[in-house]
Amino acid sequence: MPARSLLLPRQWQWWGLVPTLTGLFALSLVDGLISALFAGVPGLLWLGSGLAMLLLPGDPRVTAYMALASLLGALAALPVLLLDGFGDALLFVIGMLASFIVVGRISLAQRLSPVETPEPEDNLRMQLKVGFDEGTLGYFLISARVPSGDAAERMCDQAAQLGEVMEQRGWISDPASFHARPDAPQDIKAHNARTYGIDYEQVGFESGFVPDPALPGASQWTSHDANRRTAAWMLRHPGPSRPWLICLHGYRMGMPWLDFRLFQPAALHRRLGLNVLMPVLPLHGPRRIGRRSGDHYLDGDLLDLLFAQSQALWDLRRWLAWLRENEDRPQIGLYGVSLGGYNTGLLTGYESGIDFAVANIPVMDYAGTLWGVIPPPHRRYFEARGLTQERYRELLTPVSPLALPTRLPRERRYVVAATADRIVPVAQPLLLAQHWQTECRWYQGSHMSIGYERAPGVALEDALRAADWDRDPQLIG
Repeated sequence: MPARSLLLPRQWQWWGLVPTLTGLFALSLVDGLISALFAGVPGLLWLGSGLAMLLLPGDPRVTAYMALASLLGALAALPVLLLDGFGDALLFVIGMLASFIVVGRISLAQRLSPVETPEPEDNLRMQLKVGFDEGTLGYFLISARVPSGDAAERMCDQAAQLGEVMEQRGWISDPASFHARPDAPQDIKAHNARTYGIDYEQVGFESGFVPDPALPGASQWTSHDANRRTAAWMLRHPGPSRPWLICLHGYRMGMPWLDFRLFQPAALHRRLGLNVLMPVLPLHGPRRIGRRSGDHYLDGDLLDLLFAQSQALWDLRRWLAWLRENEDRPQIGLYGVSLGGYNTGLLTGYESGIDFAVANIPVMDYAGTLWGVIPPPHRRYFEARGLTQERYRELLTPVSPLALPTRLPRERRYVVAATADRIVPVAQPLLLAQHWQTECRWYQGSHMSIGYERAPGVALEDALRAADWDRDPQLIG
C-alpha cells in the first residue's frame, strides 16, 4: 500500500549531536565501579546511538537504543545526584530528557505510514509516548537472542526441510488442515490467589499439544516441560451464567501483576458483571522456559514461532471447549492486545459462536516486523540460504490470522490502532481491518500508551452493546 514519510533524506542527522554530547558528559562522570554502572552504561548507549544517528541516519534500531539509554538514565539520576552532586545531576537529567525528546521527534518524522492512516500529533506529549515505545523496543532488541553461528546454519537447514514438508502435506495452500480440533480438557485444577487486592482463581490443565513429528524441531518443542501445562487467571460470578470476556495479553506479559494492570479485571468483573478469563500464552508467565516471560516466542530460533502459535491456537480452542462443555451456550467475547490481538484474529478464523472480537494494536505480519530489526549480517546470511522474508512469511501461513476468513459477523469485528505505534508498524492493524472488512479505529498515542487511552474502552463498550450483553456500558478509566 502507498506510504508516506515526513523526514526528508539527509546525509547527516545533526540531532544526533544531542545524545552524543550527553553520552560524553555521562562518561566523564565515571570514576569508579558504581558510577560506571549508573552513568557509564547509559553514557555508552547515548554516545553510540548518537554517533550512529549523526553519521548513519535511518536505522530503526538507533532510536530504540537511544530511548533505552534515556530510560536507564532516568533510573540513574538519583545515584548520580548522590555521587556527583546537584550540578552534575542537573546536567545529566537535562541531557537525558533532551535525548528522549530527540527520539520522539526523529521517530515521528522518519516513520513510514500508509496514506490511509491519520497523521499523529507532533507535540511534546506524543514525543514522550513515542519515546517509551522506542525504549521498550530497545530493551526487546538488546536482550533478544538472534541465531548465530552453528545455530543460524541449523535453523536455515530446518527451514528448508520445513518448507518441503509443508508443500508435501499441502499445509500452505490449506492452512486449516495443519490444525487438529482439540477436545475439552478434563483435568482442570484451580486454586485461589490474590493480586492488587483482587481475588481470583488461577486455573490450568495439561495442554496436550503435540506437534506433527514430521516437522523439524518437533521433538525439541515437546521437551519444554514448563510449557506443557496451561494457566489462566479467572474471575467468575457464582450463580446463573454470565457472559465471558477472554482477555489475551501481549508479548512478555502473562503474569498477574502485568495482566491485571492492562486489562483492569476488577472493572470488567465488578462493574460490568462479566466473567473474565485471562489465558497465559505459551512460553509466557508460569509457562516460560527461559529467564524471562516470552523467551523463544519472538527471539531465538525463528521457526519456534510456528510451534508457539500452533500451541496458542490449540490451547485457546481448548479453553473455549471447556467453557462450552460446562455451560449451556455461553456468551463469549475476545479482547486482545498486541500479540493477543494477533491471537484474537487467528482464533476467529477457526471458531464460530463468538459474540465479538476486539483486536487492539495487533501485530499481523511477523516476517515483516522481525526482518525490520534483524541485524543486516544475519539477514543477508538467512536470505543467501533461502530463508527470505517472503519465504518466512509463507512458512507461517498455517498460523496467520489472514489465511482464513473470520467467522465473526461483520458488525462484531473491531480493530484499534495507534497513530504513532513504534513497536507494531501502523500498516499491520490495517491488514486485519481490511481482512475483516471493517474500519480501523485510531487513537493519538503509541503502543505502550494503550493502557491510558480511551479508544480501546470505547471499542469494547460498542462491542458489548452490539452483542446485547445488557451490562453497564461505562468502563472505568
